[in-house]
Amino acid sequence: MKAILPLFAALALALAPTGQAAAAKETPARSVSGKASKPAKAAKAKAAGKKARASGKRAATSGKAVKAATRIDYDGEHHNFLEWEAVRAFIDEMGSRHGFERTALETLFGQARFIDSAVQLVKPAPPGKPKNWQVYRTRFIEPIRIAAGVRFWDEHAQALERAEAAYGVPAEVIVGIIGVETIYGRDTGKFRVLDTLATLAFAYPEAPNRAGRMAFFRSELANTLLFAREHGVDPFSLLGSFAGAIGMPQFMPGSILNYGVDFDQDGQLDLRNSAEDAIGSVANFLVKHGWNPEHKGSPVYPAEVSPSRAWEPLLERGLAATLTPEELRTAGVESAEALPPQGLYGVVDLQNGADPTEYWVVNDNFFAITKYNRSYFYAMSVVELGRAVRTARAG
Repeated sequence: MKAILPLFAALALALAPTGQAAAAKETPARSVSGKASKPAKAAKAKAAGKKARASGKRAATSGKAVKAATRIDYDGEHHNFLEWEAVRAFIDEMGSRHGFERTALETLFGQARFIDSAVQLVKPAPPGKPKNWQVYRTRFIEPIRIAAGVRFWDEHAQALERAEAAYGVPAEVIVGIIGVETIYGRDTGKFRVLDTLATLAFAYPEAPNRAGRMAFFRSELANTLLFAREHGVDPFSLLGSFAGAIGMPQFMPGSILNYGVDFDQDGQLDLRNSAEDAIGSVANFLVKHGWNPEHKGSPVYPAEVSPSRAWEPLLERGLAATLTPEELRTAGVESAEALPPQGLYGVVDLQNGADPTEYWVVNDNFFAITKYNRSYFYAMSVVELGRAVRTARAG
C-alpha cells in the first residue's frame, strides 16, 4: 500500500512460495485519502516512506530475520502463539496449500501480539434497549459527517463519476458507504491486522457461534498473508479495525483480494491511502453482490401496511427482492411512491423502540448494500447519508 510500500524486501522474499507459485484471489471502517491530506501529513508520510524503503533495502542485503517496524500504540501483550497446537496446524496448512515457508511464518507469529480488547469487543452485547432506527440514524446523518462527505465528493468527483459510469453505482451510494464506515478515511483503525486476526482466529471468546467465527477469522488471517505476499508488503504494516477491516471502506482481507480495484491505476491496491481505489472497490463489491445498474431510481420507498397484518410473512423472505408490486398490494403493502412495475421488491421493518415501526419497500440495490453489512439500519443509513451529502453539495 502507498504509505506502506514493501517495507521489507527480505520478508516478502521469505514469504514467497517454496514450490509452484499459487495465485490467490479470494473477505463490514477510517482519514481522508492520503492524496487529499494536509501538506504536513503528506511530508511526514513521504519521509516515513523513504525511511521504510531504506530499511527494506538494508534487510534485503543483510539476509537477517526481519523485525516488524510498525509502531504499536495500543494495548497488546507479547504472546507465544507458537505454543498453541491450532497455530502450528495453521502454519502447516499455509505451507502445504499455499507454499509459505514454515520458518518465515514462525517468525511472524513469534512477533504477533495478543489483543485482549479485540476479544472484549467481539463479545455479544448484553440485552439492552429495544432497537431504535431513529436513534441509530442520528449517529450517521449528522452535520460533521455530511460536511466531510461534501468535501470528499468535491475532491473526488471525477473518480466518483468514473465509477458510476463503469459500474452503474451512483456516487451518492459510494459516498454513503465510505462516510458511514470511516467518515471518509478519518478513522481507518490503528490495530495491526495480523495481531487482531491471530487473536480472534485462535482465542475467540465463548459464544454460540464460536466455531464458525474462529473459522472465519482463520480464513481472513490466511487472506492477510496471501495479500501481503501478492502485493509485496510487510504483513505487520497492514493496519485496521479491532476485527481486521482495512482502509476507508473497511474491507476484510478476503474482500480486498476478491473485490479490490486499483482504480487509480498506479499499480498498487491501497484502500487506506487512495480514495480512488476505495471508490472503485466499493462499486465493484456492490455489483458483485447484486447491485442492478438498470434500477435507476431510489432503492427504497416508504410504505404503509394494512391492519390485517397479512404482510408479516413478507418480512421473512431473506436479503433478496422476490415480490412483484401486485404481490405487495395483495398482502396489504402500499408504497407512497409508484414502484417501477418491472422490478422485484422486498419489505423491511425499521423498529423505533416504543414508537411506531417504519416500513419500507426496497429493491435489489438495497439488499446489495446489506451484503456489505447485514443490517437494515446500516443499509438505510448509507442511503440517507448519501442523499444528505448530495443535497448539501447542491446547496
